[in-house]
Amino acid sequence: MSEEAQEDNHQAEPLVYKRSPAGTSAGGTVLGTPDVAAVNKAEDRTMYASRKRVYPRRVYGTFRVAKWVMMTLSLSIYYLLPFLRFDRGIGVPDQAILIDFPTRKAYFFAIEIWPQEVYYVTGLLLVAAFGLFLATALAGRVWCGYACPQTVWTDLFVHIERWIEGDRNQRLRLDKAPWTFSKIFKKIFKHICWLVVALATGGAAVFYFADAPTLFIDLFAGDAPLTSYIFIAVLAGFTYLLGGIAREQVCIYMCPWPRIQGALVDEHSYLIAYDDKRGEARGAHKKGSSWDGRGDCIDCKQCVAVCPMGIDIRDGLQMECIQCALCVDACNGIMKKVDRAPNLIRYSPARVGVGGAVNVGKSPLIRPRTVIYVVLITAILAIMISTLLNRAGLETTVIRDRNPLFVTLSSGNIRNGYSLNVINRLPHDRQIKITVTGIEGVQLRPPFSDNVTSFTATIGPDQGQDMRMFVIVPLAQWRALDISDTRAEVQFHVEALDDGEMLAKTTAFMGPKK
Repeated sequence: MSEEAQEDNHQAEPLVYKRSPAGTSAGGTVLGTPDVAAVNKAEDRTMYASRKRVYPRRVYGTFRVAKWVMMTLSLSIYYLLPFLRFDRGIGVPDQAILIDFPTRKAYFFAIEIWPQEVYYVTGLLLVAAFGLFLATALAGRVWCGYACPQTVWTDLFVHIERWIEGDRNQRLRLDKAPWTFSKIFKKIFKHICWLVVALATGGAAVFYFADAPTLFIDLFAGDAPLTSYIFIAVLAGFTYLLGGIAREQVCIYMCPWPRIQGALVDEHSYLIAYDDKRGEARGAHKKGSSWDGRGDCIDCKQCVAVCPMGIDIRDGLQMECIQCALCVDACNGIMKKVDRAPNLIRYSPARVGVGGAVNVGKSPLIRPRTVIYVVLITAILAIMISTLLNRAGLETTVIRDRNPLFVTLSSGNIRNGYSLNVINRLPHDRQIKITVTGIEGVQLRPPFSDNVTSFTATIGPDQGQDMRMFVIVPLAQWRALDISDTRAEVQFHVEALDDGEMLAKTTAFMGPKK
């Protein structure tokens, strides 16, 4: 057995149950009866489990390459996307993705989202949720294993640690060794590298909320807003803590997804499984010895050594497993060395599970669960695209004053106050005309103006304008209304004079009892 396998074997947990060779315990109990002292010790231990540090070993193979590709792609997108430019015209930010708080707008390439359109964000969140449900129904926690930010940054931090301190066995020996200058230097250098990555992570996040090239220069010149530095520090702290220190503890204890996934997988979901019918009985194997009467598993524990969660996949499906399949790469490498068939550990349908046969029929990808998810995702995307394509160039909201409900003027006429917000989504100035209908003789009174029947204003390109407006109804006309309470309806009409686009908003007009 190799040195790595021997060191990995030293990490195995002791057995809780003691059995005598003759079939009874030393006290004469029946075979399989637990040793009382051992059980009590196990129960005491379950009350609190101290962290057992995980030292994942380097592994090579198809799934490891897939993780490298996903990590490189996701980090590249995250760090570089804020610097991507997109021309939207004069006077509009040219950053491809920008959440602009001062103007209260979000830009996603050609799409511009206003505060009134927060339902688009809701739609994106629903699509992301159902997409995650679909991925889980197909392949379990495959999102956790390859694309989750916690996994991506933890993988990066582990790679930095491995680069500085060495692979699994070197790190084990380093942590057990006394503190020397070499050990102190490696530990400090590792944490410095982690902090650099964490600061870059927080720094990249703030670039999505301001012009990235300008903010990049301002950050190093000390001219950036204080909130930017605070935001970077908070995100950097959490990245360092979760990705470098907590690692697998986040997935096991903090993340709710492991508890939810059980309701989303079914018997056809492809999950990582160990074929115990083929692998058992396991045991060490010497080169040239016979394979008769034993399984293919040589109990090298390399599947455990490479697992970022520190679990043994041979124990069956576990909540901690993130379906990264690194154990598959490790096992296939060992099987190749001992000249046995690959895929002793593999992705297999959940209906097969532990002990399933190697030659099993494929599970259908198209089934009611996955069809429902696809239909929901398609429907939400279709609704969002349809509303975006048919979005009007004008939008208005009308809010009536609630205090006071109305004012009786010295002339006896009744006045209500309103706040109007008119948005021009086109890239040029638009002149609009505002009128009110619904009650005979109704008039408008803009600020610092006399009563008028209509009001004209100019709104700049891609801008919104707030307007304060009073609506006045003659007392005689109010009394003539055929209403039984103190509420009538009026309509605000907003018309663009350049192309005739018109909007109408109905709201209440309040007055005294008749």
